[in-house]
Amino acid sequence: MKNLTGKALLVDPALTKSTAFTREERENYGLRGLLPYDVASIHKQIERVLGSMRSKSTAIEKYIFLNALLERNQRLFYRTMIDHMEEIMPLVYTPTVGEACKEFAHIFRKPQGFYITPEDRGDIARILKNWPDEDIRVIVVTDGERILGLGDLGANGMGISIGKIALYVACAGIHPAHCMPVMLDVGTNNLVLRTDPLYLGYPHPRISGESYRSLVDEFIQAVQHCFPKALIQFEDFLTPNAFEFLDRYSPKVRCFNDDIQGTAAVTLAGIYSSCRITGKRFADLNIMFLGTGSAASGTAELLVDALCVAGLTESEAHRRLWFMGRNGLVTLNSGNIKPRIKPFMHDHPSYGFVEAIGKIKPDVLIGATGVAGTFTEAVIGEMARVNERPVIIALSNPTSHTECTAEQAYHWSDGRAIFASGSPFDPVWYRNQLLKPAQGNNAYIFPGIGLGIHASSARLVTQKMFLAAAQVLASSVTDAELKDGSIYPKLTRVRQVSQAIAVAVCRIALQEGLAETDLPGDMDDFVRSLMYDPNY
Repeated sequence: MKNLTGKALLVDPALTKSTAFTREERENYGLRGLLPYDVASIHKQIERVLGSMRSKSTAIEKYIFLNALLERNQRLFYRTMIDHMEEIMPLVYTPTVGEACKEFAHIFRKPQGFYITPEDRGDIARILKNWPDEDIRVIVVTDGERILGLGDLGANGMGISIGKIALYVACAGIHPAHCMPVMLDVGTNNLVLRTDPLYLGYPHPRISGESYRSLVDEFIQAVQHCFPKALIQFEDFLTPNAFEFLDRYSPKVRCFNDDIQGTAAVTLAGIYSSCRITGKRFADLNIMFLGTGSAASGTAELLVDALCVAGLTESEAHRRLWFMGRNGLVTLNSGNIKPRIKPFMHDHPSYGFVEAIGKIKPDVLIGATGVAGTFTEAVIGEMARVNERPVIIALSNPTSHTECTAEQAYHWSDGRAIFASGSPFDPVWYRNQLLKPAQGNNAYIFPGIGLGIHASSARLVTQKMFLAAAQVLASSVTDAELKDGSIYPKLTRVRQVSQAIAVAVCRIALQEGLAETDLPGDMDDFVRSLMYDPNY
């Protein structure tokens, strides 16, 4: 226990057991008199936590309470989250984390991550050594420019990195001491933040161009020096920067972008699962995207790979995928199209949204706009007209920005829609049937990817790993869950899913010659042995 005793032990968040210290421990560690009489089990402590949390009237109050618990007692926080995943994950991450990021400077209590600003240029490798843990295996880094669908939140975006780290620990069992949330605080163009007297970030306009790129490059190189086994997850960067950094660094260092690749894998898994409900062949699907940002284009690129695995040529796969932009259907005659979307420009008349659905008859509609209400009654109704079981996937977060709600999707499709969303929705009663919408949560994917990279020490993260993760996730959905209309497994099984994904990643790392550690024959047991199980 780091030789800590007395009050120092009680307030160390990684080591404290609070009222669960036994009589013998209280004697040995100088705790007598510092605790009330009762020796409480962790289960009794969880009851107390849940009672206090549930007494809060708003989600943000519950977020603040849970964050304070994490700062106070790490094991109790993670044990509570793991045992009550469906209740607590929406409070720790989507959708509550969006509000928490907006209010981050106002609800700030205690520093939890690592901040890098332009004033640290030239010193990043040196200051990274100020971080208290040395064996870092996962870094989640953001620059706060495109937080969920909320835009530029500057240094407030640290809430995203902190939240994703919590999911790595709870959902995949990566030890907290191996994890590091990072904020590249390069300024903000959000004038409301810059003029807020409580704002904690670098109070200048965002740096850009070569000044920005060179700072990111210095950070990446510093990580290789200080934490050579660390996986870097890029989070909530503006689309052009997200793709630029992914293309630049992924061939050289172990990194990935969750908004691009994690979203793609979880969406692909949902489409695979939906085929078990509709009876359609994956290789026969036509899929339409609303939105042309990083989530949509990244998903389309992974779908091309998946369709090729299913037997199509690359050109055939491209022809199965359609994009709706601001000016209608993307075709060869469309102007001002992003480079990643150009392979999906078809020789086809341009139509508006509803008319395009009627002409193309997509089996799956995917929303990645960040704009609420873009899946209108007319849109859902047309999808239901051309499909017996229309698949509607509304990816945008937080809930206030989703393309449509579960209730809308079900009611506008006469209860026939297979609906999934990025944020959670409650079950919906429709004509005496309880329909259970699925949450296409990236937490099903990235924690398992991280665990697999940790277990194998794979020196790179590849598209085949995300294809495998999607296949594992889809195969985890039970027939009973499909019967309820859910195309993802219950969150209560997310740790088992993460373990299975990690094993699949290890196998691909071996196949591709990327593993830098010797892996045993029984990889299931090996991966399980690495998973942090918070308890006393």
